[in-house]
Amino acid sequence: MSIRYDLPWRAAQTPHAPALETSAGTWTFADLFDRARRGAAHVRATAPRDDAPVALLLDGDAEFAAWFHAIVLAGRTVLPLNLRLTTRELVQQLVDARVGLLLGKAGDSRLADLAAQVPGLRSEIAPKLDVLSMPRGAMPGEGGDPDTGATLAALFTSGTSGRAKGACLTWANFLASAEAAADRLGAVVAQRWLACMPLFHVGGLSILMRSVRFGGPVRLLPRFDAAEVSDVLDGGDIAAVSLVPTMLSRLLAHREGRAAPPGLRVLLLGGAAASPELLTRALAAGYPVCPTYGLTESCSQVATAAPPPVGATCASPMLPLRGIELRIDLDGRDAPPGTPGEIVVRGPTVMQGYLHDPQATARSLRAGWLYTGDIGCLDAEGGLRVLDRRDDLIVSGGENVYPAEIEAVLLEHPSVDDAGVGGVPDADLGARVVAWVVAAPGKAPDVEALQRHCRSRLAGFKQPREIRYVEALPRNAAGKLQRSRLREPSTETRS
Repeated sequence: MSIRYDLPWRAAQTPHAPALETSAGTWTFADLFDRARRGAAHVRATAPRDDAPVALLLDGDAEFAAWFHAIVLAGRTVLPLNLRLTTRELVQQLVDARVGLLLGKAGDSRLADLAAQVPGLRSEIAPKLDVLSMPRGAMPGEGGDPDTGATLAALFTSGTSGRAKGACLTWANFLASAEAAADRLGAVVAQRWLACMPLFHVGGLSILMRSVRFGGPVRLLPRFDAAEVSDVLDGGDIAAVSLVPTMLSRLLAHREGRAAPPGLRVLLLGGAAASPELLTRALAAGYPVCPTYGLTESCSQVATAAPPPVGATCASPMLPLRGIELRIDLDGRDAPPGTPGEIVVRGPTVMQGYLHDPQATARSLRAGWLYTGDIGCLDAEGGLRVLDRRDDLIVSGGENVYPAEIEAVLLEHPSVDDAGVGGVPDADLGARVVAWVVAAPGKAPDVEALQRHCRSRLAGFKQPREIRYVEALPRNAAGKLQRSRLREPSTETRS
């Protein structure tokens, strides 16, 4: 069964409509398709093997987007890589994925090392697409549509726990994800979207795929900067933006109580559970916050709140998107409403499996259901509340402690800018609860005040036994807290 690749069609139907916008200028859909065709010809001429993924190690700019479409147009699987990874981490992913061609940025000294350490890898600086020769004849995607079951992209999970694994996402996955997002978010999917999170992440690629499907332009920022994002939003033409809670917190702090830009219709908030206090602040300022839960293995969104009505004081419930089934598994049975268990998902957005890893695939995919490893519960109406990662669960004195719950309480305190909670081995308790805290700008560390704050809001077994002030918390490029690294002595202890 085939599926329409939207970029050639979009370039034919609306060639002069804006597709990608950066500080350097605007590319129309015709411009984007022109560059993608040139890049596709280059990939087909240089990739050592037809069946091997092509990896991208590039900044999240227009060239990245064009090379993404180029690899897709060439009929190859795209493997986007995180620029912040070490050479050792990149080698692991390139070897595991059996990559044939790696396209990197000029000046990246790692390219030669990677080519030397990865068998069969061809590594080169990605050529500028506007200077490549135009291919002759039709490219795949122009004369014939791809198969729905073909792998469009392989994306390595964030690796917040254990070894990163490459999730294989098909054309059908991306199409189903785009259509489900449109069903939940409405016409905003065809309007201007601000992309300030990494494009190598599934959320970034989903924005690119929705753009060519629905014709909405994407304003690209290479990284999140609160001042720059604020200025772009104030321009009035951004209808939607995707953020993680840390980004939203910093945006609100930068704007110092100013109301939300009137043109903003959707603020998709994912990557981690947001504290009630953060949601309240954002909604009070008029931000149309739509909390969402998703993961790489489900091609981004699983459950998303609908845009809140004007004047709403609380976010809408996170409900499964159209076509997606969600249940809470508790020891092999469905958990009653309000009872925590593992979030389990089934539907057309769920991945094929992990790249070249049948054992990991068998552990995560069972009878068509994706076992996410995340802990959550459903309310009586089917709304999802995400509690934590199963691997992050702390068992202290026989009690289950969810770090995200404690982090949310800490972040309610005005002196806290960021917080992470983990378990430290303890001879008596098994594990004791420890909090790592970043003080808000201009606020002095105050352990006693935070302990009083926690005592008034948390049961005794949940309260941090120790609070450690640090300069910064370990987060990956997508903004997710890496709890497994909290105990590393990589940040300077302040108090």
